[in-house]
Amino acid sequence: MANPRSAKAKGRRLQNFVRDELRQAFPFLHEDDIKSQIMGVNGEDIVLSPAARKFIPYSIECKNVEKLNFWACVKQTEDNIKEECCPALIVKKNGTKPYVAVPIEEFIKLVKQQHVTND
Repeated sequence: MANPRSAKAKGRRLQNFVRDELRQAFPFLHEDDIKSQIMGVNGEDIVLSPAARKFIPYSIECKNVEKLNFWACVKQTEDNIKEECCPALIVKKNGTKPYVAVPIEEFIKLVKQQHVTND
């Protein structure tokens, strides 16, 4: 079992990865618009400014663990929502790429948007 310090570092790496990917996807936003939450602080793992929230309407929880209690993580993600936005759980473990879990309604919306974009 990993010690708490290495577990927090592992979690921080995923948060920073997600933060950096979002900053790259929205280069017109300022660096302070998308921040990684300090480890151990309650709330969303990716902190978005009101400007960023217009483009990223998600409440993001990151979990970088080898074993995941999925439903407990979903509940934590939903409990952290502060605004009218969609919960998004980003999960990863060693040797894998990150995956995102969102409610089915959001997934269908994203698929439909992709279809409209490709027409």
